[in-house]
Amino acid sequence: MTYDLLLKGGTVIDPSQKIHARKDIAFIDGIVAAVENKLQSSEAKQVIRCTGQIVAPGMIDMHVHVFWGVSHYGIDADHYCIANGVTTAVDAGSAGALMFPGFRKYVIENSATRLFAQLHISSQGLTLPSQVGELENIEFADVTKAIEMVERHRDVIVGIKVRLTKQSGKPHCAVGKDIGMRALDLARKAANEVRLPLVVHPQDAWCDTIDEILAHMKTGDILTHCYHGRACGILNTHGKVRESVRDAFERGVHFDVGHGGGSFSWDVAKRALDQNIQPQTISSDIHTYNVNGPVHSLALTINKFLYLGLTIDEVIAKVSKNPAQALNMSGRIGTLRVGAQGDAVIFNLESGDFNLLDSHGISCTIDELLVPKTVIKAGKLYDADRES
Repeated sequence: MTYDLLLKGGTVIDPSQKIHARKDIAFIDGIVAAVENKLQSSEAKQVIRCTGQIVAPGMIDMHVHVFWGVSHYGIDADHYCIANGVTTAVDAGSAGALMFPGFRKYVIENSATRLFAQLHISSQGLTLPSQVGELENIEFADVTKAIEMVERHRDVIVGIKVRLTKQSGKPHCAVGKDIGMRALDLARKAANEVRLPLVVHPQDAWCDTIDEILAHMKTGDILTHCYHGRACGILNTHGKVRESVRDAFERGVHFDVGHGGGSFSWDVAKRALDQNIQPQTISSDIHTYNVNGPVHSLALTINKFLYLGLTIDEVIAKVSKNPAQALNMSGRIGTLRVGAQGDAVIFNLESGDFNLLDSHGISCTIDELLVPKTVIKAGKLYDADRES
């Protein structure tokens, strides 16, 4: 047997197989072909020596905005995702029903990054100028069109997205006062009809607390921006996790980080973690307005959870095994199991003093940083220069 590519001598961390050990990994025809203690270099066409490095499944980012050139939030998927170790990403509602065919043809089908999408309940999605809310008018939320679009693109649409931030004349707001919480009702209706998760951006909604939002959410639905420090958050005024939040967590509502430019607070995250409310997935919410800080990348985001006390195995699980489960793709992506898609990322664990910011400008310093150095997609070394 001749392998196309062999990763040799690295410390493999694959939570899907409960592996944290020195292993060799080989790929043939785009899939994982072997995971062994020792494989012969002579059996491979190409060998990458990974001694002293960490080898993990290609990361999965459950919250990105990559409708470049159309959405005002959009960035280039390959430059900011796969080039930084994210081999699979989910666009979080950049496109609604009116725009989705173009998003699929020109972005999803033309990116080296494997892309899925949540369909925005607003028909135009996030394509309006940032001063205009995508749900400023209730007619923008067309349930029938959303259902029709999901049925045409079920292979790539993985949820129904709604942003509930109230329209108040500021950029990046979504919902007009006359609509209020009806946007959530309409998104719930569409999600029910197409049997996909409802994905909710909750902060600063037209309600008093997050309790009303969570009452609409079922097992498998996704609460993104779970650690924001704004109104409609998961903590009460005393810094304790709200009962509605704990109930939702225990009944299987999926908590996702969605760091973003204004949706991650060190204080909220620390308090929640101390009260055993861990996110199932760590995601970046990377877009035009935060790519130069405070987000930068999913890799930098997972380092923030290392700072908060999670283990390296836990953070890797939250960008591999867990998002694969949420996408119903366990065993296919987010794993280095034999037969899975041949996606991997090789990290260095670098020492130094590294400054990390939350979305409120609060800084913390970490003395070790997990940095992606090499990316494997479909069993081949990803070369950003060659792809460009």
